[in-house]
Amino acid sequence: MPVADALAAVLSGAQALPEEMVALDSAYRRILVRNLAALRTQPPQAMSAMDGYAVRTADAPGAGVRLKVTGEVAAGRPFDHVVGPGEAVRIFTGGVIPDGADAVIIQEDTVVEGASIAITEAAVAGRHIRRAGVDFREGDVLLTEGRRLSDRDLSLAAAMNYPRLPVHRQPKVALLATGDELVMPGETPGPGQIVYSNGYALRALARAEGADVIDLGIAADTLAATTAGIRRARDLGADILVTTGGASVGDHDLVKRALDAEGVAMAFWRIAMRPGKPLMHGRLDAMRVIGLPGNPVSSYVCAFLFLVPLIRKLSGRSSIHHATESALLGRDVAANDQREDYLRARLATREDGALIATPVNHQDSSLLGNLAAAQALLIRPPFAPAAEAGSACDILRLPAE
Repeated sequence: MPVADALAAVLSGAQALPEEMVALDSAYRRILVRNLAALRTQPPQAMSAMDGYAVRTADAPGAGVRLKVTGEVAAGRPFDHVVGPGEAVRIFTGGVIPDGADAVIIQEDTVVEGASIAITEAAVAGRHIRRAGVDFREGDVLLTEGRRLSDRDLSLAAAMNYPRLPVHRQPKVALLATGDELVMPGETPGPGQIVYSNGYALRALARAEGADVIDLGIAADTLAATTAGIRRARDLGADILVTTGGASVGDHDLVKRALDAEGVAMAFWRIAMRPGKPLMHGRLDAMRVIGLPGNPVSSYVCAFLFLVPLIRKLSGRSSIHHATESALLGRDVAANDQREDYLRARLATREDGALIATPVNHQDSSLLGNLAAAQALLIRPPFAPAAEAGSACDILRLPAE
């Protein structure tokens, strides 16, 4: 199956998950379900923007004027009297402008003389005053449906007086590794064994996209163990089950058999891409299943291309696809066969601003060092002819540090 058709199948019928209310601190990068209008006016009253003195402009037309200080206003402690003729009130930043005053003279433009001040600059009406509602007013719609909430959005929501926000539920992604050959980092591999690495990148990738990740560990190469892992994902309410390994056609590749035995309706098995030909996708009731290859580069590239857009769609994001960029080849590349290639590539910017994408020398799907060193995937369509250095190409940037 072509890559575009496979991605369409993965996303087919996927809808944003239902609403849930979460505390502000849990809403970062979540997707807002509906528009939010301010529940209050900010600031609710006119307030001082500086430390100084609240005065009447009529009483302070120029330098040398002396005014009697009749009180003090601090943030949260308003002055309960009117500022009368010839009077001033000491005020601090955030203090409510007292009735009668229409300007603030900053303290640097005054000289204290006992219970009075002498001003060295004329007062200007409205100067150093934040008028009521200058930020927003009650009823203003400031956060809109479908917005992915940033750190600044959370501060704004708090100021709007929302302790909790309505967001789409996070997709639950269950990750099940398979293979007798896998041992955990820190252990000493036996003959023919390797250290398990795929899950660490996949879990980080899913979490970065806003998923709630469930680690199901490593299943032995038996039908019973693999089936038990699939059932556990379903019982835990996973929206997506991701398996790694066992997706090929060998006698010990049991994932497809286990999925079939559990009633998973397979949409495809094997796609026309490199790396990642043995990719599977199906559904078990509401749970979507993505079977990734076991080779670490294939596993990561397939997760980046298929799992990430699915997480984004279930999360309610409006933009779900990776954006392609144009670049120039940093070296010659050979003609392509029937599979769409995603070459790991390093990026550099030439002095004239052109973006240069240079494929790493070895593209084997087991080479994690080259994957970690790459900043992008260089896309080579099926049957693309050979191309020389300097030719135009398309890339997908990999997640940054």
